[in-house]
Amino acid sequence: AYFCFLMTALGVTAGAHRLWSHRSYKAKLPLRIFLAAANSMAFQNDIYEWSRDHRVHHKYSETDADPHNARRGFFFSHIGWLFVRKHRDVIEKGRKLDFTDLLDDPVVRFQRKYYKSSVVLMCFVIPTIVPWYLWGESLWNAYFLASILRYTISLNVTWLVNSAAHMYGNRPYDKNINPRQNTLVTLGAIGEGFHNYHHTFPFDYSASELGLKFNPTTWFIDFMFWLGLVTDRKQAPKEMIQARKERTGDGSA
Repeated sequence: AYFCFLMTALGVTAGAHRLWSHRSYKAKLPLRIFLAAANSMAFQNDIYEWSRDHRVHHKYSETDADPHNARRGFFFSHIGWLFVRKHRDVIEKGRKLDFTDLLDDPVVRFQRKYYKSSVVLMCFVIPTIVPWYLWGESLWNAYFLASILRYTISLNVTWLVNSAAHMYGNRPYDKNINPRQNTLVTLGAIGEGFHNYHHTFPFDYSASELGLKFNPTTWFIDFMFWLGLVTDRKQAPKEMIQARKERTGDGSA
């Protein structure tokens, strides 16, 4: 269950988020295939849809055009936005953004085309069958722990980035925006809780100051770089980070 959780998380953090939404690094085909499979295990919409909503979120953060606008409250930004129709501004302003780069990737197109069947296989069947077949776990335990419980936890951890990390924490990089640095979210979302930094420097592949604290997603990307599967990692220069802290930070770091 824990291994599946880590794979699920990487499919979102290293895949849909840092690679496809922000293009903060380049990944070779084998890694993109792995991340797409892990993203199907996450079952949080296909890569195209996830990245599309996330780009709209960054472009129009904390407005009616933000799919999970945190100004509408914790519940809405955490899960409520999935219970209602999208605000007309989300659809209207989202149409003005260019997403052709996503569909130019054959991996994204393939996953989108076969998304439902890939979710059934990766999110539910494999996590249930592997423990049952390889070491004799009961199908009941395998299904409810490695599949259902793991899926439930991974969903809520991801949603906490939209809710808690937009409401609770300090803002050392830009005190004029809602996103915050949230340690608990960082621990659960394997490095995605440095949210004030990420919204200030969204192009940075690490989504945090390099070498700072706990960021397993960055460690994974760096390991893939060492293996030759990652190139062109983008990062904010230290001078730029320090200057931004002094100019717009809240003085907490």
